[in-house]
Amino acid sequence: MPKAMRNIMTIRARPRTREVALFMAQLDDQSRNLRADTRAMTRPELAWQPAPGMNTIGMLLAHLAVVEVGWMQVGPLRLPSPSTRATLGIDRDDIGIPLAAHRRPPGALAGRTLAFYDRLLARARAHTRKVAATLTDADLEPEFKRTRRDGIRQVLNDRWVFYHVLEHFAGHYGQILLLRHQFWARGRKRGR
Repeated sequence: MPKAMRNIMTIRARPRTREVALFMAQLDDQSRNLRADTRAMTRPELAWQPAPGMNTIGMLLAHLAVVEVGWMQVGPLRLPSPSTRATLGIDRDDIGIPLAAHRRPPGALAGRTLAFYDRLLARARAHTRKVAATLTDADLEPEFKRTRRDGIRQVLNDRWVFYHVLEHFAGHYGQILLLRHQFWARGRKRGR
């Protein structure tokens, strides 16, 4: 008889709002899955670029960390603009996203190991947990305004910020899996 598959969403931490606790549980689940899917990645795989101007897996992993911290800063912390260097040791200028057409990955990520990216993601999540612990249900609802770097005015609330961090993470996680598939398929084609 086949084993039963158990799919349970558990809320580990108990922030002051159950809604944020659910977002955190979902982010943590995505992180566990990403971590499991990246365990055997080598430096060449992390740095492989399908073509100039395209993302590498390493760039995407660093991007996930930078964006998570950045949104917590401009969202719940209401900083005028994100500055992730103090928390992560890198910022968006170091990761190359968006990468200009026909460009190679940034030098700041050259030769980085999976352990480097694991530490970035762990620091980002620790930052998010710290911010989440301060929020109440009432904090999620009020709208606030910000001006994006491209000059577009944005009206949002912290509920959307947590949703966006989750959807952003899931989208790039899929992109990482696709790049990994392409990396290995490329090697199999050459071996024929």
